[in-house]
This record gives sequence, C-alpha cells and structure tokens, in this order.
Amino acid sequence: MSTSLGELSASPAVSVILPVLNEEPHLEESVSAILSQDYLGIFEVILALGPSRDRTDEIAQALAAGDNRVKLVANPTGKTAAGLNLAVATSNNPIIVRVDGHAKIPNNYLSLAVEILRRSGAVNVGGVMAAEGVTNFEIAVARAMRSALGVGSSRFHTGGEAGEVDTVYLGAFRREAITAVGGFDERYTRAQDWELNYRLRKNGGKIYFDPRLQVTYRPRPNLRKLAKQYFQYGRWRRVVSRSHSGTINLRYLAPPFTLIATLISLFLGLFINPIFYLPAAIYGFFLLISSVLIAKSMREFISLLAIIPTMHFAWGAGFITSTKALR
Repeated sequence: MSTSLGELSASPAVSVILPVLNEEPHLEESVSAILSQDYLGIFEVILALGPSRDRTDEIAQALAAGDNRVKLVANPTGKTAAGLNLAVATSNNPIIVRVDGHAKIPNNYLSLAVEILRRSGAVNVGGVMAAEGVTNFEIAVARAMRSALGVGSSRFHTGGEAGEVDTVYLGAFRREAITAVGGFDERYTRAQDWELNYRLRKNGGKIYFDPRLQVTYRPRPNLRKLAKQYFQYGRWRRVVSRSHSGTINLRYLAPPFTLIATLISLFLGLFINPIFYLPAAIYGFFLLISSVLIAKSMREFISLLAIIPTMHFAWGAGFITSTKALR
C-alpha cells in the first residue's frame, strides 16, 4: 500500500464519525463543535447510534433535523468498533476523522488534521487527549490523566514533540488505509484504536502525533466508573498483546507489577515480618509525592490519593485477570 498523500486536494471531503452510546450529557456540544469547523472543504458528521438508555437518540435526531450534514446510522450491538465500521461504510469521503461523543474538537481541528496528513505522509494523525473536567472530581481525574505520574509518558496524554508514534488518540485517517487492513476489529471492546494502528503500521503506514491537535476529553464522573474504565483498558490491552506478540513494553507492565508487589508486600508484612511492608510503603510515598505535584488545591490532593491508585490498580487488575482469547 502506498502511503503517499500527494494526490490529496488542498481540502478533500471529510467524514467525521462518532460511535455514540449513552452520550446525553455531551453529544450536542461535541457535534456542535464539529459543525462549527473552519474547514474550507465539504464535510459530514456520521453518528453510529447504539441502543442508548438516555436521551441520546432524541438529541441525535434533533441535530440531524437541524443540519443536513449530520447523518445517522443504527449500530444495534452498541459496540464501538462495529459503530465505527458502519460509519466508515456509510461514507465515501477520502478522509475519515474519528471523534467521540464526549469529546470536543477546536474549530480548526479538521483543517489542521488534513494539513498534517498531507505534510507528514502518514495514514493516521492524532494529537493530545486533553482531559478537562467540570466537577471537582473530574478536574482531579483530568490532572492525573495529563500527568506522566498518573498515566505514564504517552505523548497523546502528556504532550511532546511531533513525530512518528505507535498509536494516537482518536485519529484522522486516510480512508484507503483503513480499507486496506479490513477496518476496525469488531472483536475488541476496548483498545480497537491501538490494534488498528498496529495493523496500519504493519501494512507500511505511518502513524503521526502532532501536539497542535488538541481534543477536549471529559473524564468519568466518579470513582466507580473510573475504575471500570481502567479495568477494561488493562483487560483489552492484554488481549492485544496475546494477538500481536512483541507489543508489550515496560510501561504496560508497570501497573500489574505494582499491584502484585503491593499485595504481596502487605501480606508478607502482616504475616511474616514488618520489613516486608517496604515495597507498599514505597508505592505509598510515590502516591503522596505524585498527588502533591499534580494537585492544585488541598481538595484535589485528597481526591488524587484515591484517583491515582484506582487508575493504576484497576488497569493492573484488568491486565492480570484477562483471560479472553479472540476467535
């Protein structure tokens, strides 16, 4: 497959695709931000609607009625990868831009993404997952998600220099590149982006990060939903590692190792000798220092003492307990 983008016009037609499920709080804001783009070319918005239990469908229908650039497609399973594939199949445009129903893009996002695609020669470009909370809890989560102390050193979380990477957040794709590798793998509940980018790279494509592409992301609203999210992240990242050997690095192994080491430390310290509490104490010290460095207030500091280990341990538990094998 050729990765040259020289044949693209200055403003090729773009399809912005969103897999949507239970997005009542943010969908209107997300779609309005897309419709307000300064992009000079033709673009459309395709919403793949899963079986939501809130007013998501009603909001989507109102958006489609108010602007003929908004198109709706049913996604009966509600699965993200299935919705993305259905939206891609509905489109004929050469550029596919993925956005989530709880994400907000700036008004120059499409024009900037197309420019970067053209200049980089990449098949997929993306930028920073700029977590931004509304409530006090969400604000604290956002700070953790944008810190290497909370989520590691991925550039799409913490920023960094533009350049070639393994994966990016969301993404603006060459349609022919997605088609050439068979689209999103619908067996994946999570990590379908990472897995697709892996296949794009194996097929000769370049994945490119540019920090100018900033996407506002809304964090989970409470600790229970945050834990579920990170548990699923860990579980499905393990599935990817089983399917594609050699794709695990030390950053992915840090959460499961920390969880196991902490539990063993507490057990041995309690039943054998207090000296074995040392590894758990070291993690506790790391947690305190991290919370101090990330927090902007005492309220955030207290919240981060619960948020950071929830993210680390839930991800680690998901990774350790993942037994799913794809068929």
